[in-house]
Amino acid sequence: MTVDNPTDTTTTTSTAISLRGATLSYGDRVLWDGLDLDIAPGEFVAVLGPNGSGKTSLLRVLLGLQRLSAGTVEVAGARPGRASRSVGYIPQQRALDPSLTVRGRDLVGLGLDGHRWGIGFGGMRDRRRRVTDAVAAVGATDFADRPVGLLSGGEQQRLRVAQALVGDPAVLLCDEPLLSLDIANQRAVSTLIDKRRRDADTAVVFVTHEINPVLPLVDRVLYLVDGRFRIGTPDEVMTSKNLSELYRAAVEVIKVRGQIHVVGVHSGLCEDESHHHLAEAE
Repeated sequence: MTVDNPTDTTTTTSTAISLRGATLSYGDRVLWDGLDLDIAPGEFVAVLGPNGSGKTSLLRVLLGLQRLSAGTVEVAGARPGRASRSVGYIPQQRALDPSLTVRGRDLVGLGLDGHRWGIGFGGMRDRRRRVTDAVAAVGATDFADRPVGLLSGGEQQRLRVAQALVGDPAVLLCDEPLLSLDIANQRAVSTLIDKRRRDADTAVVFVTHEINPVLPLVDRVLYLVDGRFRIGTPDEVMTSKNLSELYRAAVEVIKVRGQIHVVGVHSGLCEDESHHHLAEAE
């Protein structure tokens, strides 16, 4: 059974992402069913839900790495494709091996041509310019020529953002890009993503377990739980009534100093109980 938010009446003359009747299942297990969602250029949509609810699977569908079980999907006006220049992707923050000697700017350059061999001499000058511009845009110029394995987690994630943006994408897909970052770097990476969507009208799909670091930036929330979902603004979706219905358990949502905190079913709301515990008011 799927549950949609009746207030979700978004209509746009052009859409960056369009899902119609989208269903994804693995055998008898349905992650989501009958999902209708239009995301406009420049819109910031956060995707929330417990581990195993299908958040990363949704990104895989949008990247063209996973086929829908039913329904249709379009990204930047076309079917999703693995090598599409219209889509940028920021993976989860994971520390790179200290022995990795690839320079930061080389990592960024893979966002332009990592999927193919050779670009020819005619394209080298343009490639260097675009990589340099992307590195500068995320404030990584000072460390772009260092081996990425020796950089801090925050520096590495800035370069991943630059890699996602170097191809000038119309859609930016983010899979837990703030995971394991301290508060200062969470703010820095979030600000970079928000600046891109505002400057270039890039649509952002931001998978996360914790909405508070990006709450001021979010236009709408897609909340996935056990085959059900809600779509709407944070104030519409993040309520005690809605989350209790989604989890089929008593859930209390409170606001403290502009932040949303959820009390109840802790293990279902967050993969890691130590990850900015949602049940504790600051």
